[in-house]
Amino acid sequence: MYRVLLKQGYPVSGGRSVSVARSIAEVCGCGQARRPYELGYVTSALTRHGMAMSFGTSVRRGQKHHIRSDLPESKRVIVKLGSAVITREDECGLALGRLASIVEQVSELQNRGKQMMMVTSGAIAFGKQQMRQERIMSMSVRQTLASATRHTGPLIEPRACAAVGQSGLMSLYEAMFMQYGVKTAQVLITKPDLYHESSRMNLMETLMELLNLNVVPILNSNDAVSPPPLADQDLSGVISLKDNDSLAARLAVEIDADLMIIMSDVDGLYNRPPSMDGSCLLHTFCPTKQGAGVVFGEKSRVGLGGMESKVRAATWALENGVSVVICNGTDNRAIANIIDGKKIGTFFTKEEPRGATVEEQALQAREGSRQLQAIAPSQRTAIINRLADLLLERTQDVLAANRLDVSLAEEKGIEGPLVARLGLTESKLQTLATGLRQIASASENTIGQVLRRTRLADGLELQQVTAPLGVLMVIFESRPDVLPQVAALAISSGNGLLLKGGKEAVHSNQLLHSLVQEALQPYVPKETVSLISRREDIHDLIQLSDYIDLVIPRGSKELIRDISDHSKGIPVLGHSEGVCHVYVDREADIATATRIVCDSKCDYPAACNTVETLLVHINMFGTHDFDTLVDTLKQNSVKIYAGPRLANKMKFGPPLARSMHIEYGDLELTLELVDDVEDAISHINKYGSSHTDTIVTENEHTAERFIQGVDSACVFHNASTRFADGYRFGLGAEVGISTTRIHARGPVGVEGLLTTKWLLRGSGQTVQDFNSGNCQYIHEKLPIDNIKNHTDDIEEEVQASRA
Repeated sequence: MYRVLLKQGYPVSGGRSVSVARSIAEVCGCGQARRPYELGYVTSALTRHGMAMSFGTSVRRGQKHHIRSDLPESKRVIVKLGSAVITREDECGLALGRLASIVEQVSELQNRGKQMMMVTSGAIAFGKQQMRQERIMSMSVRQTLASATRHTGPLIEPRACAAVGQSGLMSLYEAMFMQYGVKTAQVLITKPDLYHESSRMNLMETLMELLNLNVVPILNSNDAVSPPPLADQDLSGVISLKDNDSLAARLAVEIDADLMIIMSDVDGLYNRPPSMDGSCLLHTFCPTKQGAGVVFGEKSRVGLGGMESKVRAATWALENGVSVVICNGTDNRAIANIIDGKKIGTFFTKEEPRGATVEEQALQAREGSRQLQAIAPSQRTAIINRLADLLLERTQDVLAANRLDVSLAEEKGIEGPLVARLGLTESKLQTLATGLRQIASASENTIGQVLRRTRLADGLELQQVTAPLGVLMVIFESRPDVLPQVAALAISSGNGLLLKGGKEAVHSNQLLHSLVQEALQPYVPKETVSLISRREDIHDLIQLSDYIDLVIPRGSKELIRDISDHSKGIPVLGHSEGVCHVYVDREADIATATRIVCDSKCDYPAACNTVETLLVHINMFGTHDFDTLVDTLKQNSVKIYAGPRLANKMKFGPPLARSMHIEYGDLELTLELVDDVEDAISHINKYGSSHTDTIVTENEHTAERFIQGVDSACVFHNASTRFADGYRFGLGAEVGISTTRIHARGPVGVEGLLTTKWLLRGSGQTVQDFNSGNCQYIHEKLPIDNIKNHTDDIEEEVQASRA
C-alpha cells in the first residue's frame, strides 16, 4: 500500500494531506461505503494495515533543502505577502507596480512546472481606500472641511474594510494572473477552519486538488469575521494562528511544501533592528545556534506581525521540514532569484554555520596582509620557497585529486577545452615550482622599494615607496595551477588573498590551498589566503569595498562581464576574451611563419594567448607558401574557417566563419586575407580583444609599423603569441592578463599588485614656516641608488634574533 501511494506521488511521509488520507482509504478498500476522507474511518483502515497517521499535531520531518543551491529543486512553493509589501505608504490602497512584479514572477514559476500558492494580506488596505472615498462622499460640507483641517479622517472599522476589499483584491489578482494564462482561486480562512479536524481536512483536500489542477490558490484570513488574536495554543506543537505569517507556516507544513518565502519590507533578518548601529544582515540563520543573539524591534507599520512573528513562523515551519527564506518584497525579482538559489534575504536552515562568513574571511585577509607587510622579506621568500617544495613533495597527492576532478568533469560532459585546462601533470607541477622560486627570489625588494626621493627643503625629505594594494579577490575557472601562482604573487607583494575556483576543480583546489596554508602558518595566519567555497558568496564579496581592494576574474567573458557589472566600487582587472592574431606578411620567411603559427595554435589550444585568427597578405594567396602554411595546420588537426575575403576567392574552400571575433579555445582557426600591414592593423584593432597579436616578417620597417599601430596589451614581431605569459616574461607567474588601460596591462605579476605611498621625514617644519618666508622650498631630486628602506630594518632584526 505504501509503495502504491508513493507511485501516485502522494507525500505519505508528511502525513498531513487529505488527498493522502483519501488515497489511503481507497487503497485500504474503505472508500466506497463512506466519505473517503472521514478521519475515523481512515484511521481504522490504517490500523488494520499496521500504519498510523496524525492530523492533529505537526509531524516533524527532515529539512529538504539544507543549502541555497538546493532551492531550484523546490517543487511546491508558498509565498506569503506581508501588508507592508503590497500596501502603499499611506496604507490606503495597494502598491500596484510592486504587486504586478510579484504576480509576474509567480506566474513564470507556475508555468515552469512549480506548484505555487500565495498567502496574501491587503484586503483591509484595499477596502479602506474604497470605504474612505465612500465616507467622504456621504459627509456634509462642514464635516469634510473640518476633517481636512484636522488632517485626519473618520475611523473605519477594519472588518468592514476587509469585507469591501476582499472581492476587489481577488478580482485584481485574477486579472493580473490572466495576463500570463494562469488560473487562480480564492480561499478565505478563519482560525476554526484549521483548529477543527473536519474543516481542516476539507481545506487541505481543496488546496491539494487546486494544486494538482495547476491552479494557484490565493489564501487570506477572513478578516471580515476574524476574532481578535487569542493566547498561544501551541501545547500540541502546532503554531498559534495570530497573523498571516503563522497561517502561511501552518499551511506550508500541511501541504508538505518544499519552500516558504516570507516577503517583508526589510532585506531579511538582522542581528538587531536595521536602524541600529552595528546591525548586520544574516544571510543564513540557524535558529538553534543563532536564535539567542537576535534582538527584535517594533512590528511592521501595517498588519499584525513584525519580524519576531516572521522568525517564529519560519522557525516552526523549518522544524517541520519546510525550508524558509525571509526577503524584501520590494526587491526586483526577489522570488525568482531565491528559486534560482541566489543569495537573497535570510535562508533558514538546520545546518549549523561552519567556518567563517565571507565578511570574516575578508577581514582575516586584511589582517593577514598587514602581518605579511610586517615580516622580513626573507620570511616572505621562505613562505614561497616552502610552497614550491610542497608542490614537489606532494605531487602524487595533487595528481590524485586532479584525476578525480578530471574524471568527474568527463562524466558530466564538460567541454573539451575546459577539461584540458583542468588537467595537471608532473611536468606542469615542476614548471609551476620553478616559477614560484622565481617569484621568491624577487621578493626581497618588493615592498618598500624607493621609487622617488625629493628634498623639499632643508631637513624635509619626501620618498615614494612601493606598498601592497591590501586584499585581492581572484576568481578563476578550470585551471587549478592558477591557485599556487596567484598565492605566491600575493604573498610576495604583501597582499591578503581570497580565492574562488571553479567547482569542476574543487578537489584539486582544496588540496593546493591546504599546501598554501601549510607554508603560511609558521609566519602569518593561514587565513591570509582563504578559499571561497560557494559561488553565491562572490556577489556578496564584490560589494565589500571596505574590505577588498581589487577583483581579478579569470575565465569566460560571461564571468568577467558579470563581475564587472556587479562590483560595487571595487576595481576589476582582467580581460574578457583572448582573440589573438598572427599576421603573415608577404616578406615573411615561410619556415619561420609556419613554426610560429603552429606553435601559437597547437601548443595549448585552450589558453587565452592562443592564436584564433590568421591573417595572410593577399599576394600570398594561391602560392606554394600559402599552401604549405594551410597544409601544415591541417596536418596538426586544426580545423580552418574562412573569412569573407578568402571565401569569395574559393568556390570549394573551408566553411565560412560565423564571426571574425571568435575565441575557439580549441584546434580551430579563422583564416582571412588582408591587403597589407595597414589593413592587418585595422582588422586587428576592429575585431581583436586587445590581448596579444604578432607579425611575421623580415622587413623591420613593416614590423615596427605593426608594433606601433596595433592597440593590444602584447604586440610581438617574429614570435609566438604563446609568449604572452607571466612565467615566460620572467615574472615568475601572473594573476592574469589585463587588457584594461589603467593600473596594469598585459601579464600582471608582482608589480601589478602594488601601489605606492608617500613618506615625509621632517624636523618640525610647518606650512606656516613657508607661507611666512622663514623657509624656502628646494624640490631637489635625489638619487635612489643604495637607499635603505624600512624593510631593511626588519630584516636586520630578524637576522639578529636568529644569531
